[in-house]
Amino acid sequence: MPKQVDHEARRIQIAEALMRLASRGGLEAVSLRDVAAEAGVSMGAVQHYFKSKDEMLGFAMGHVNNRASNRIVQRLSQEGERPKVRVVLRTLMLEMLALSDDSRMEFLTHIAFFLRALGAPDLAETYREWWPKLEEWVASELRAAQESGELPADRDPDREAEALLLIPDGLSVGLLLGHRTGEGATAAIDYHLDRLFGKSTED
Repeated sequence: MPKQVDHEARRIQIAEALMRLASRGGLEAVSLRDVAAEAGVSMGAVQHYFKSKDEMLGFAMGHVNNRASNRIVQRLSQEGERPKVRVVLRTLMLEMLALSDDSRMEFLTHIAFFLRALGAPDLAETYREWWPKLEEWVASELRAAQESGELPADRDPDREAEALLLIPDGLSVGLLLGHRTGEGATAAIDYHLDRLFGKSTED
């Protein structure tokens, strides 16, 4: 009998090859043939699953977000009871930092995506869909924190959500260029959370 192919697993295999190439030097000079070689599959296999590099990159971005989300869920599940909102947001922000091999590769894939999206309306539309959803989710967490008394009532959840999500990106640039340390970036995140929620001794 012919061998059964897990199509989703194959798409992920190709997307991860694209991510590795993006993390090593961007994507502008990368061809579908390069991705096929990196993934260890034929050129025909890549073309079977993705019609273009933009389609492949769009899928890879979804995979990046899923990888990070799964890590966040796993870490928070170790907290036992439903953790406080400050803990949830700190976990999110730390996962967004380019600290580990995984998060560094994901951050560099984001950069490659953004650069490509500047001239690709379909990719730009993808960004306009998922980033506002992330902001809305963070804002909803902040509203829940206000209702529980964890967050002062005078904070603006929408504006604070925008600010919190910008912090890891800026810090990650410094991490990649070598003028920030992981300890310094983590301390900066804690500083901003202390400003928002008040001083914590739980981290």
